[in-house]
Amino acid sequence: MSNFRYKVGPIAKCVFQTQSPRSNLWCTLMQYRFYPRPTSFPDYFQNPIFRKEDQAKLIESNELTKLAALPVKPPAAYETSSVYHDPLVSKLINHVMKMGNKKLARNLVEKAFENIKRIQIERYHLATTPEEKAKVVLNPKDILHKAVENSKPLLQLLPIKRGGITYQVPGPITEKRSLFLAIKWLLEATNDKERTIHFPEQFAWELLDAANNTGKVVKRKQDIHRQCEANRAYAHYRWQ
Repeated sequence: MSNFRYKVGPIAKCVFQTQSPRSNLWCTLMQYRFYPRPTSFPDYFQNPIFRKEDQAKLIESNELTKLAALPVKPPAAYETSSVYHDPLVSKLINHVMKMGNKKLARNLVEKAFENIKRIQIERYHLATTPEEKAKVVLNPKDILHKAVENSKPLLQLLPIKRGGITYQVPGPITEKRSLFLAIKWLLEATNDKERTIHFPEQFAWELLDAANNTGKVVKRKQDIHRQCEANRAYAHYRWQ
């Protein structure tokens, strides 16, 4: 067996081994240096604005010149300016995904959108007047945005312990947490179904109900707001 060393630039160093008579070739990675995208940046670094809609809003408000001289974080691999890219849809697919099977999660979400499209087209053709047809939303992504917006809670209950007693104190909720709860409640309502109903069908109906401000998820949000209203006497514990 004969060994020879082969250098591949400054990044990697490989050892190739040949063996006769078959002359097999192995590559053993001895050294590999890479520079991943940092996970944290200073506070003065700005998030990248890669969508054309957001850039147009900044141009109209004359705020683009203020951000031109500021350092910007590098965009992630999934961030793109394509017209087909929707951040909410990507986030939803990541929530649906289990065990890293993203292809299956994407297919389930696309089938749910297809079911929504079929249902809305049927409602469109059943409408008799132009006013009723104008109210029917045919774009599944618009229905998703409307459903998530109607499902997002405005308040939350925080457990705070005072004098050996734990109080459920109402308080404001962040935008990120509110979005997470909305998607989580929609998926929980979808999974709480009969075994004979598939995920795309049930998820399509849950999105349509939430977009119409009805259904389990909207009722759950209203219950949280009702509990916050009932416990408003404990709101002062947030500052003690």
